[in-house]
Amino acid sequence: MPLLSLRGLTRRFGSTLALDGLDLDVAAGEFLTLLGGSGSGKSTLLRVIAGFEAADSGALLFEGRDLAGVPPHLRPLNMMFQSYALFPHLSVAGNVAYGLKRDGVPRAERDRRVAEALAMVGLSGFEGRAPQRLSGGQKQRVALARALVKRPRLLLLDEPLGALDANLRERTGFELRALQRETGAAFIMVTHDQNEALALADRVAVLEQGRLVQLGPPREVYDRPATRFVAAFLGAANVLEGEADGQGGFACPALGATLRPTQLPPGTAALALRPERIFVRAAGGPETVGGVVEDIAFRGDDSLLLVRAAGGALLRVSHAEEDGPPPPRGAALRLGWEAASLVPLSR
Repeated sequence: MPLLSLRGLTRRFGSTLALDGLDLDVAAGEFLTLLGGSGSGKSTLLRVIAGFEAADSGALLFEGRDLAGVPPHLRPLNMMFQSYALFPHLSVAGNVAYGLKRDGVPRAERDRRVAEALAMVGLSGFEGRAPQRLSGGQKQRVALARALVKRPRLLLLDEPLGALDANLRERTGFELRALQRETGAAFIMVTHDQNEALALADRVAVLEQGRLVQLGPPREVYDRPATRFVAAFLGAANVLEGEADGQGGFACPALGATLRPTQLPPGTAALALRPERIFVRAAGGPETVGGVVEDIAFRGDDSLLLVRAAGGALLRVSHAEEDGPPPPRGAALRLGWEAASLVPLSR
């Protein structure tokens, strides 16, 4: 039995359908990330699970128990807010102990569990410090300790790393993953950061306009996007429009070529091609198209080329630094790829 099951979950705000009949199962001990653009429904979904929003229809089951009508503080889960929501009048220890005190946990047990939680997040010795004297990263850790101290089976995290700088964000992300493994709790994390979602999750759930459009392991979702939205949103793949020619080919006027992917199921409406799967070829051939470099952006370990194909399409192409200097703006070149890199999209 899944730890958490959502069935036909719907939530409206006036004429806006924030969640549209959403189905989702979360396993015990799983790290699931909810990924999607602004207005996709990911934060609304988290709040419905937590009990801060009520679903208009559908079922929300925790180990088979219906949570409809159960207030947030009585649900067998906890939530870490994006703003951290620390109490300014309480010390670090007081913030972490708040939920235990409200539950009537004896003082000695509270102190022991608070010490364990702060040690877990690397804040031993900060018990008496006020939140105003903490850095952003330290506040994030206090909020995480407060969420973990009650030992929830399920922890909900709303953009927990969003306020951190890039270096601290990456390190804290790995620490968060290690904590999830150590506690054995299931984590559901909302993020808009694609790299974060791919790096931390066991599975990624991609939402679009309140619908779950793809769910799977990070590499599967990245390598085999199901729709135009997933392909363009996750990793910014090139989406090549066209139609099947009935002979195993896919005519793509914007490239001025007929493509031949290894798979071309019925109903294919477009093909996805990742920038890093495209390479510059020294000579022409059946699997190449011509183009002209319109712009270049240096990104550290590679450069992003914007190449205008003969048919008018603008292709994003990754050029690795190990392959030498990138071609200059205005350079004419030919681009190639493996047939298996062309991923059919259903819509």
